[in-house]
Amino acid sequence: MEAFAGQLPFLILMLVIFFFFIILPQQRRQRKEKKFLSNLKKGDRVIAKSGIHGKIAEVNFKDDTCVLETLAGKIKMERSAISIDLSSKINDVSKK
Repeated sequence: MEAFAGQLPFLILMLVIFFFFIILPQQRRQRKEKKFLSNLKKGDRVIAKSGIHGKIAEVNFKDDTCVLETLAGKIKMERSAISIDLSSKINDVSKK
C-alpha cells in the first residue's frame, strides 16, 4: 500500500497533463467545427475533405446536407464532409 501512495501524486499529475494536452484541445476543435458547420450559408466558398472546391448553393438542415456548386456542376454532400481547416485557408486568401 505504501508503494501505491508514493505513486499517487505522479498518477494524478499524469491524468491532469493528459486532460490539458489531449482531451481539452480535442473538445475545443469539436466545438469550433460544430459552430463552423452550423454557420454554413449560401455563397460560402468551401473545400470538402475529399478536396473538392466549390461554393455552397444550398444548405438543408433537415437531412444535414448541402449542395456544392463546382466547375463541373452541382454535388450534394453531407455538411460534415466540409473541411473547416481548408475552408478557412481559402477564405483568408480571398479576403486579401
